[in-house]
Amino acid sequence: MDNMLVGVGVLVAFVIVVLVKTAVVVPQRSEFVIERLGKYRTTLEAGFHILIPFLDKVAYKRSLKEEPIDIPAQTCITSDNVTMEVDGVLYLQVVNTKQSAYGIDNYHFAAAQLAQTSLRSAIGKISLDNSFEAREVLNQQVVNALDEAAQNWGVKVLRYEIKDLQPPRSVLDAMEKQMKAEREKRADIARSEGERQSLINRAEGERAEAIALSEGEKMKRINEAEGRAEEILKVAEATAAGLRSVAEALSAPGGHEAANLDVAKKYLEEFGKLAKENNTMIVPGNLTDVSSMVATAMSTLDHTKVKKAAENTTA
Repeated sequence: MDNMLVGVGVLVAFVIVVLVKTAVVVPQRSEFVIERLGKYRTTLEAGFHILIPFLDKVAYKRSLKEEPIDIPAQTCITSDNVTMEVDGVLYLQVVNTKQSAYGIDNYHFAAAQLAQTSLRSAIGKISLDNSFEAREVLNQQVVNALDEAAQNWGVKVLRYEIKDLQPPRSVLDAMEKQMKAEREKRADIARSEGERQSLINRAEGERAEAIALSEGEKMKRINEAEGRAEEILKVAEATAAGLRSVAEALSAPGGHEAANLDVAKKYLEEFGKLAKENNTMIVPGNLTDVSSMVATAMSTLDHTKVKKAAENTTA
């Protein structure tokens, strides 16, 4: 009886060992590579599987998820011979489990090494100033180089990201001084442009003011000339009207005698003024012959009257 129990216990233990050795559960988004007697047999996908005990074994386990790999910092030299520390992170994914197991011994190590060498080569083709603004270009160059090589590894390189570019302290100081000089230069240019625009605006204002003043002076002179012309015209018209009135008065009855009287009166008044204002004066030889002077003036008026009548007749 005891021997039977021992035998049953051994049998149960044997079954448990066989189940442990042969039952395999593959997680989601994972694949296992199975070898039989050291030779590739199959690739197991997610789920429960039974293997042949003592013949089959799980040789490799691969995750099909996207895997990030940290790329350590390394020293790179730019095309203008400036050294800098560069590190990054690489993202890749297993797309062929069998190739990732048998195509290369350690695809993580190989991808990290190839990423470093590709990055050094890419940075060596650009200058320090361009390296900061060419991150996207550098990242794409590394991805292209890795993806071409990783096709035989059963791995797909998704992307590469540079985390940090660290130039030497002396270079950073020089770059800071350069940026400060550039800012000061732009400030000086902006200030000079403002002063230039201010001078232009002031000159345009003075020009407009001068034009306005000249236009005003022009209008003033035109108005004054028109005023003088109008004044002369009015004086001439008044004189002409006065002469016509005199001519009409002479033609009226008693006009000739009134003119004689007025001329004699004017003569005596002016002669009296001359005697009062001057100590020395020239006296006509015939001082009492006022009638001859009046006759001369009246003959002039008669001549003017005759000429006026002739003009009217001609008209």
